[in-house]
Amino acid sequence: MVRWILLFLLLTILISSCVSFNGELAEQECPDECDCHYFRINWVTDCSNSNLTQIPFEDLSMNVYVLDLNDNFISEIQPFPQDIKMRRLQMAGNQMTHLKKEYFKGLTYLIDADFSGNQIRKIDGDLFPDSAGFITLELQNNPLDPVEGIFLSISTLLYLDISNCSIELLDDHFFDGTPALTTLDLSDNPIRILHTTAFAKLTSLETLKLNNCNLTAITEDVFTTLVNMKTLELAGNNFIRETNWELVLSPMPVLENLDLKNSQLNELSDNMFANNHYLRVLVIAENNLSDIDVGQAIRSLSNLETLDLSYCNLTVPLSEDTFANVTKIRSLYLSGNTLFASDLLVALSPLTNLQKLSLSNCGLRRLPDTFHKFKSLQELDISHNPLNDAFVKLLAPLETLEYLNMGYSNLSYIAPTSFSKMTSMRRLILSGNDLNNLEAGLFGNLTRLESLELNFCGLRRPLNATLFFNNFTYTDLTELQLAGNPLRVSKTGPLFPKQLSRLQTLDLSNCNLTFLPPDAFFWTRNITTLILSGNHFHSPNDFHFLELLPKLEVLDLTYNNLSTFSPREIEFNPQVTRLKLIGNPWKCDCSVAVLWDWAHMEKGDLSILEGSTIGASDVTAGKHKRKRLLVCNYDQKVGLPLVTNKTVAGRKPFKQQRTISALNRTWAKYVRESGCERSPNLFLTRVTRSADSLGYVNAEGVKMRLAEHGPNLWAAATINACVVYVSIMAIIGVVYLVTKRKKIVRNMDKNN
Repeated sequence: MVRWILLFLLLTILISSCVSFNGELAEQECPDECDCHYFRINWVTDCSNSNLTQIPFEDLSMNVYVLDLNDNFISEIQPFPQDIKMRRLQMAGNQMTHLKKEYFKGLTYLIDADFSGNQIRKIDGDLFPDSAGFITLELQNNPLDPVEGIFLSISTLLYLDISNCSIELLDDHFFDGTPALTTLDLSDNPIRILHTTAFAKLTSLETLKLNNCNLTAITEDVFTTLVNMKTLELAGNNFIRETNWELVLSPMPVLENLDLKNSQLNELSDNMFANNHYLRVLVIAENNLSDIDVGQAIRSLSNLETLDLSYCNLTVPLSEDTFANVTKIRSLYLSGNTLFASDLLVALSPLTNLQKLSLSNCGLRRLPDTFHKFKSLQELDISHNPLNDAFVKLLAPLETLEYLNMGYSNLSYIAPTSFSKMTSMRRLILSGNDLNNLEAGLFGNLTRLESLELNFCGLRRPLNATLFFNNFTYTDLTELQLAGNPLRVSKTGPLFPKQLSRLQTLDLSNCNLTFLPPDAFFWTRNITTLILSGNHFHSPNDFHFLELLPKLEVLDLTYNNLSTFSPREIEFNPQVTRLKLIGNPWKCDCSVAVLWDWAHMEKGDLSILEGSTIGASDVTAGKHKRKRLLVCNYDQKVGLPLVTNKTVAGRKPFKQQRTISALNRTWAKYVRESGCERSPNLFLTRVTRSADSLGYVNAEGVKMRLAEHGPNLWAAATINACVVYVSIMAIIGVVYLVTKRKKIVRNMDKNN
């Protein structure tokens, strides 16, 4: 019995210790010029946009996972400390001209590096001599000098981006030192003619991008060894010279995706894809195929599932044979071609399994009476056509349709029976039509509708109850977009009817709103995402309507007129996980620090404030990683403060006195240099909630003591808790030993 009691006590203590752990990880070292924080469980040091001329090695944690030095003025790198455990190094947008291998000696843990957007001309071949697991290198947007022989010797490299690097000629041995590459981006280089054996060693290559390289021709043996190629992108080139496409493409038998968009193709040979039987996606949009019989060129692609012929200036009439041999096509894009309803009626007839059809911007004044044949059609785009309102009724047979885009189609009237049979509809787009008056019952039968888009429709009032069935809740309708409408909102009353009570995402951006009434969302209290960007909200007192949204998770207030915002405005929204505030004229005052502390201390996650810290998208390989930051401005009339070595509790002090030279500051920098005290209310709320949840009888006494002693008491309490924990463990150990000794004595007595 005693053993089970001891085990119960031990488990109770262990569980209590786990519960008391609040998820905070140990603070690491951080340079004065940087913002440091945890991203998941990894220590991130963000020194971007800090006017640095050298890496601040002093106070740089050896446990740094991501070091972000983007957009500084660094031209030389001193050797990194030997014990540093950095995995990703980001130095895009600096002033380096030469990458030397001595810069990176000892970086045994390094996996990824980004040097895009520098002035790099030379690179040592053995660039990362000690990085045995290095796999990703980004060098795009650098003016590299011509390379003779091997470019890099990194046998583990899988991903290489050298797009827009002024490469005109690829040496035959250019990639011999990177045989493991699976993804290679050479886009935006003025290569012009591709006649090289540089790719011979890249037998593992699966994705090759040669977009916008001004290629005029490709010789027949360039891709001979690329037997594992699955994706080839050649968009934006100028193939005016004769290229034997059959021989160029035939060495790639498992090719699945081919993009030849906007490459000046004016012919497609009958045998062009003769050896590409597994091709599933073919994009030849934006080429002049005016005199081409497309059906002849694609007849061998029996496995083709997606075909994009958008903006190809098709003049040869589409016939019943055009798609006769490619009946597996599920997605067909014909947008931007001048088409006639009569031709479509015949040409589309073999595609009875069609699921997606795009006919946008085709000059259609009427629709083909053929939609009754498409029993599986799920998505239809007929936007940007000068449709006559009367022909909309031809869509009525599409009972399986789930997505319909009729945006910008010159519609001024839609009959209330237009969608009556489309009971499978999930997303409906009517944006860009002048629909001042929506007929009663228009959306009544769309009982499975999930998303309704009415952006820029000239609506002056939100949707009313007459558009839907009476006394019916549209349980699937969770998204409503009304952006760009000049809405006139009354001072009282709900914006939306009871039928939309399950609404979760609402877009009211750019609606010229200056306020919303307190009971705006009386019937729509399940909203989780509210987008109010591009309006004219000015005062924090304008947000009483948020009190009716207890489930709100995302609030978008970007590009309004806010200069201050308090956590009190969202005290009734405990589920908020994303607050978007970029683009407002924020003042550099302690209200910024209060909001920062709320995210950090109350919510436990700074990323709640979008633009405050590095997110997943900021550490992903690719061309678009420049994060937008939260910025505030000092009052120009007051002048800039002098930052001394302040010792505000919870904020890392500077080692030296600093002078601020710029009016605008990122929130991260301002909070640290401001001297604003951490909000005691946030701290008390956090601790007293824990006290109340644990059932302390004298919770008010805890509050009084915390108010009197603050963080010192918390530190003392932590130490005392550790002492108590150790004492209890010691007592349990003693009791266990005593119990075991008594058991041994009893056994000895029995034996005697």
